[in-house]
Amino acid sequence: MKMELSKHNIISKIKDSEDYFIVNPLSRNADILDPETAEAILSGTSANIDELAGKGYLVDPAEEEKRFRAEYLDFLDSREDDEIQIFYAPTYACNFNCPYCYQEGYDKEKMQQDEAVIKAFFNYVETEFAGKRKYITVFGGEPLLPDTITRKKIGLIIDEANRLGLSLAFVTNGYSLVSYIPMLKGGSIREVQITLDGPAEIHNSRRPLQGGGETFDEIVAGIDAALEAGLAVNLRAVIDKENLPSLPELARIAVERGWTSNPLFKTQLGRNYELHYCQENAVRLYDRLSMYEALYSLIKEHPVVTEFHRPAFSISRFLFDNGEMPDPLFDSCPGCKTEWAFDYSGRIFSCTATVGKPGESLGTFYPQKTLVQDAVEAWQDRDVTTIPECKTCNLRLACGGGCASAAKNKSGEINSPDCRPVDGLMSLGLSLYFGNAEESTAE
Repeated sequence: MKMELSKHNIISKIKDSEDYFIVNPLSRNADILDPETAEAILSGTSANIDELAGKGYLVDPAEEEKRFRAEYLDFLDSREDDEIQIFYAPTYACNFNCPYCYQEGYDKEKMQQDEAVIKAFFNYVETEFAGKRKYITVFGGEPLLPDTITRKKIGLIIDEANRLGLSLAFVTNGYSLVSYIPMLKGGSIREVQITLDGPAEIHNSRRPLQGGGETFDEIVAGIDAALEAGLAVNLRAVIDKENLPSLPELARIAVERGWTSNPLFKTQLGRNYELHYCQENAVRLYDRLSMYEALYSLIKEHPVVTEFHRPAFSISRFLFDNGEMPDPLFDSCPGCKTEWAFDYSGRIFSCTATVGKPGESLGTFYPQKTLVQDAVEAWQDRDVTTIPECKTCNLRLACGGGCASAAKNKSGEINSPDCRPVDGLMSLGLSLYFGNAEESTAE
């Protein structure tokens, strides 16, 4: 039996350390190595064959392929039972004028959406997703605009969700949240996602009202009120070179206001990047690795940031928190699998990255039901087993092929990769979370 190094091994040097790491997403093993051990493994001169084989770093290729297929089939079976997130956009209109909005080129014309469209959406969800665990996320545009028509639509959405026993999440800029809280409390609200891009001066310059006007104070009041009302808040900051340096100050604001100590509060960082339409200030954008390199340095200098947000750095945080590897990631794109998106015009899309974009509609739920099955299947079939570039990549089971929409924007093809720099991210994350961890025994 011929033994070879696994094609799923990821080996790289740990940031600010002489040590290396080795992880294998298929065998679910991870170790920290001294330089000599890493070199011996890479050169094939390691004498510790039994331990390397026992951890799946050294394999019989035929046996590894059998394991890969078995894990893949388990993944497909498991996904069939996953909860489905169904997005609904009641409008693409917004009362903010954010310069980085990826929907900037969308048609913002307000449609006087009647009761029939909303009821048709919920009837579609009830019939087409019958038997599936699911919830609805309402977003836009801005779904919580402060006008009477919008309030009526949101009230109907809550009533229809209650009728079907479905929970709701809302993605909002938070400006009018205080006035909506009594209405939201009438539904089963999973969370409210709100964006705050930094302390007041920074945030107000990036997320002003249409026509000008500050928004920071109203959003902070909305977060306070939501938490006080028992609503879960998912606070998101959209990061680029302009506002990353202010993240420690935002973290201190969150700590001082008691948000970070509230179990209903969580955070996420979104990287500002070009999705469908070019940004005028593209020079301020990070690529994925450079953003996390800058974030790593910022956290080293200002540890308070981790009281606000603990970045994943690929699978590094999972390893630290759980003491084990996650399952292999055969697919990181939920489009038409565990995520669908619908809008007020009656159209169906694959996900939030495509909803509303001209040419991306996959069908309609109103006034009649239609579905372009070939287009849907293209989204559903895409994973690391079908993307040609992924088939020979050692990072694929920690990357999952990335975002199909972003990949299509770059190459014109859904079945192409949106690569994640897993090795570079783990180099940073393992250094940050494990520090001077003891060396592995896999020597």
